[in-house]
Amino acid sequence: MKKINFAFFGGEPLAVPTLETLYKNGLTPSLIICNPDKPAGRNLEMTPPPTKLWAIEHNIQFIQPERPSKDGINESFDVFVVVAYGKIIPKEVLDQATYGTINIHPSLLPKYRGPSPMISAILNGDTETGVTIIKIDEEMDHGPILAQEKVDLVGNEYIGDLEKTLAELGGKLLVKVMQKLPDITETEQDHSKATFVKKFKKEDSEIKLDGDPIQNWRKFRAFHNNLRTFFFKDGKRYIITDAALENGTFVIKKVIPEGRKEIDYKN
Repeated sequence: MKKINFAFFGGEPLAVPTLETLYKNGLTPSLIICNPDKPAGRNLEMTPPPTKLWAIEHNIQFIQPERPSKDGINESFDVFVVVAYGKIIPKEVLDQATYGTINIHPSLLPKYRGPSPMISAILNGDTETGVTIIKIDEEMDHGPILAQEKVDLVGNEYIGDLEKTLAELGGKLLVKVMQKLPDITETEQDHSKATFVKKFKKEDSEIKLDGDPIQNWRKFRAFHNNLRTFFFKDGKRYIITDAALENGTFVIKKVIPEGRKEIDYKN
């Protein structure tokens, strides 16, 4: 394979698995652009993002700008790769690379443009999802499609499992795309079929004990790794840590009551 000089813009949760796939296939970025360190944990210690740790482990140059700029990326690159970066990249930066900027998006675009496509696929009970590699333009998840691949969903996927599946799939698909540069075919999205998803907040993961059991089960799986589902009972907040759908009933098995340790829960 010819040597491709590329920079990688990456955030969590997809960046590191994608970097691993690229690396195993002989594609190593010359530069990694990742998010700044931020406070984390009970003591709010400044903590580096996993993407930065991966760069250090593999002796790859990295930068952590609050906002990416043309001045901060002063090397000539064949292409930029963006995976879950979470920041707007200015057009002057997008245009710096010879073959433009490509992005792995974890949905079947034009469906689920926006920040939370995997959560939305679980919440909506989709029977399939996938990854799409696009060439980025100035609009959100709007650019032409370079490659796309589907995966079936059975209705029991947790968000962490889906993230891992799509990260691996996206990485393999990205390798194929980069091997074909600059001769890859671009296909315009059908913009009339575009749908958009929001960034979810903590209040979105609340469930109602008397609510629809199927939707509660979907919420539990969709928010399992990040916001985590919760409910209120007798004025107290309970975080759900273990649950199942049994014979059409959403069964809560373990919870963390407000200010206490995890306990078994009796429905």
